[in-house]
Amino acid sequence: MDGNGRWAQRRRRPRMIGHRAGARAVNVCIDFCLRRGIGALTLFAFSSENWGRPEEEVGALMKLFLNALEREVDELHRRGVRVRFIGDRERFAPAIRDRMQAAEALTAANQALDLSIAASYGGRQDIARAARALAVEVAAGRLRPEDIDEAAVAAHVALADLPPPDLFIRTGGDHRVSNFLLWQLAYTELWFTETLWPDLDETLLQRALDDFAQRERRFGLTGEQVAQAGGAA
Repeated sequence: MDGNGRWAQRRRRPRMIGHRAGARAVNVCIDFCLRRGIGALTLFAFSSENWGRPEEEVGALMKLFLNALEREVDELHRRGVRVRFIGDRERFAPAIRDRMQAAEALTAANQALDLSIAASYGGRQDIARAARALAVEVAAGRLRPEDIDEAAVAAHVALADLPPPDLFIRTGGDHRVSNFLLWQLAYTELWFTETLWPDLDETLLQRALDDFAQRERRFGLTGEQVAQAGGAA
């Protein structure tokens, strides 16, 4: 969700005005997914590297985050959205951690949309955490090193209970994944737009889906093999 600060700067407003506008765009995205029957949405809200931003901006973002948790979770629950958080939540203040836990507990049984919010998250951090968990299993004698394969790692990274993402959308004009879901994005289709996150609307999201629908997903196979498998299905 990139471009909040630039959106504000182009309007000669403080960066936090852009972050507030970006929070409204989150609701546009959630509404779109619910209407289209999309089962899972993961939003990169705050990266592990974002802690290095100016202290004043980080503090304002934390206040915005806490306010959003207090304001939005009941409505998300009413609409059947399951909320979860991935990342190093220990870096957050206790009040935010408590709200995270309460939101997850309240919405745990919901099934209309699986909404994952990556906060204090990094893809490398995610993979390192999975490696540590596997190392603990080996040290305890519950796992042999030779039994560590892709499936074993996949079971220990974030969102292990969900299918890999089909589509990655990045706003703001940069053409990189910026340490987001590095393991999970291995065969995800990537879509980039110059549009800044606060300007996101349903038309843009539909363009991304239409483009995705035209792509051939081969997963290492040839086009002929994919066609044959589709015919057999």
